[in-house]
Amino acid sequence: MPGGALASRGMTPPLMAKSPTPQSHGFGRYAPSPSGRLHVGNLRTALLAWLIAHHTGRELLLRFEDLDADRCSPEIATGQEQDLASLGITWPQEPVFQSLRTDLYEEAIGTLRASGLDLYPCWCTRADLALAAPHDPQRPYPGTCRNLSEAKRKERLEVEERKPALRVDLGDVEIEWDDMILGPQVGRSSDPIIQRADGAFTYNLAVVVDDSSQGVDQIVRGDDLASSVPVQAALYDALASPRPTWGHVPLVLDPSGSRLSKRVGSTTLESWGRDGTALAQLGASLGLCNKTEQAITSDQLLERFDLGSINREPWTFESE
Repeated sequence: MPGGALASRGMTPPLMAKSPTPQSHGFGRYAPSPSGRLHVGNLRTALLAWLIAHHTGRELLLRFEDLDADRCSPEIATGQEQDLASLGITWPQEPVFQSLRTDLYEEAIGTLRASGLDLYPCWCTRADLALAAPHDPQRPYPGTCRNLSEAKRKERLEVEERKPALRVDLGDVEIEWDDMILGPQVGRSSDPIIQRADGAFTYNLAVVVDDSSQGVDQIVRGDDLASSVPVQAALYDALASPRPTWGHVPLVLDPSGSRLSKRVGSTTLESWGRDGTALAQLGASLGLCNKTEQAITSDQLLERFDLGSINREPWTFESE
């Protein structure tokens, strides 16, 4: 079984697994959710993903994570493409949409099942998990539904009105990785949900399948997603796919210290940078130019870019 797929049990110490170094260059990627126009923080992360990809000999793919049909739309995706293109952020292939790739996620679940892993129904709620580990932000799965017998699982499936989610038994696995921006990291993975009770595939499964199938070996994203690396690394291992390299960018904050959000009216290109300085302001936040350099291009920022110079602290954005 691939490293990390079989886990420790009982008193056995957790497995320690380090991220392998990719043997050849694949792609970087930027994968926004088309649920609103990109705000300043999204655009800064996209620019960094583009810069780091090209700085390391890669190109950047664009993918839309639109599995949540209630919040996402093609029209919003088009607006996001326009915003990215206006900053000189390019991609060599047509963007892909997760909503058109569900057959791949179904196939991956079949692969996990065929590998001998236990895929089991789980009725635990977030409240249940919070009660089981109230002081652990990572909240490793306590095994409540994993430990049910086959007979008990069948009985609950017959009598429970509430549909269960689907978990995969990857156990309690400790993962180490060397983050390109945050440095050495360690976290714990526990049996992840791979399909929700409503039948929707989960973020963790979808991104692993997508990145593997698209040849993505470098992932740059906001540092609020760093906590998802252990689960995703364990899924890469279980699917016998090489892990990528991760880099997590410190978030952009507003003057009050709150993180920006697409859903609460944070500053977008529609209301900012109309004087032609949007790219310059983003470049200035990375120490690559003066914020008034209206003629700056993404290619010029790339010429000045140094991976080691990225600030590890959040950037406070003040609209002018």
